[in-house]
Amino acid sequence: MPDPKTGELRGNRNLNRLAKISQSKQDEEIQRGLELGLEAADSINDRSISLFSRGHLPAFAGINTFMKSRYCENIREVGNYEAAFVGVPFDTGTTYRPGARFGPQAVRRISALYDGYCVDGAVDLFEELDLCDAGDIFVIPGNIEKTFDQVSKGISHVFTSGAFPIIVGGDHSLGYPNVRGVAQNISGNVGIIHFDRHLDTQDIDMDERMHTTPWYWTTNNHESVDHSKAHQHHSHMHDVGLSNCPPKNLVQVGIGGWYGNRPGSEVARDRGTSVITMKDFEELGIQGTASLALELAWKDADAVYLSFDIDSIDPAFAPGTGTPEPGGFMPREALEMVRLIAREGLCAMEVVEVSPPYDVNDNTSQLACRVILDVIGTMVSVGKLGHRDQVIGKS
Repeated sequence: MPDPKTGELRGNRNLNRLAKISQSKQDEEIQRGLELGLEAADSINDRSISLFSRGHLPAFAGINTFMKSRYCENIREVGNYEAAFVGVPFDTGTTYRPGARFGPQAVRRISALYDGYCVDGAVDLFEELDLCDAGDIFVIPGNIEKTFDQVSKGISHVFTSGAFPIIVGGDHSLGYPNVRGVAQNISGNVGIIHFDRHLDTQDIDMDERMHTTPWYWTTNNHESVDHSKAHQHHSHMHDVGLSNCPPKNLVQVGIGGWYGNRPGSEVARDRGTSVITMKDFEELGIQGTASLALELAWKDADAVYLSFDIDSIDPAFAPGTGTPEPGGFMPREALEMVRLIAREGLCAMEVVEVSPPYDVNDNTSQLACRVILDVIGTMVSVGKLGHRDQVIGKS
């Protein structure tokens, strides 16, 4: 929309804003590539090209890190970065189609397509955010409880270092240990905005904590929960929940369809969580849904965590997932909502249930990558993440 005073288009304003951002990181990458990758053959006219690829280009070459960011091999140094991609390649909690253990690598691979420069968001991530790839947490295939302990310890390490955790699974059972790794380091309450077609609030599925159960356990250790209603004996579980993740601050967006919600419905109803179905979304619209989710998640909370299950997007656009359910969000709807939510700031985020064996042309992995970029790009643009003030010139 043109500016009412100047008549300037938003796109033109964004281009002008982007022109004020320094290009020092670009120059540093070129010099680093030449130093580490050697000078190109004599026939190459562009002398910024190196002999061996050591930067963003070509998109189809090089080592797969997220956005071709630096690999933080020594995880003790993750605090030197402002945000860190963390893979959790675990799908033992899957109850239908496995394959999400390959999600982190697929998202890394397709992320090479992007250079971090966004005209409609007026963001240059490469210049405005110190991003690294922290690699994958060492999960224990076949052992959910030991994996959960590994994940919580790993995410806690990244979070307490000061880097913003960008967590990519893996199946949705990881929602619980992911949040546990963050919430245990926050003194106040933590709200959760959860995009999904399924509630994921039942207590146990096939006698274990599965990808259908993360939010039961996250909100379990709280005064508003009636523990006598649990229909299973939980003594073999390591712990029982998080006291600073109250059910009233759990907001679930996009719920619906014909599968997977029966066991969790009673829990959601009894605990007073907020369930925004696709029908609700159709009535509220994008802005109304995002506003309501923010209001509920942030009420009396000190931080909000974003959990994005890729199956919340209609499988026509995101077929590569374990439990597809038609009737979900269009990509543009989902991306606009996460941008609106990210404007208020987040303590961490996760994208889960990307299952590459069922994907088509990397469409699902690419959408997962876009969710991440739109979230962190928005946070950079509003000053919640990164260092825009250090790289943008004065008008």
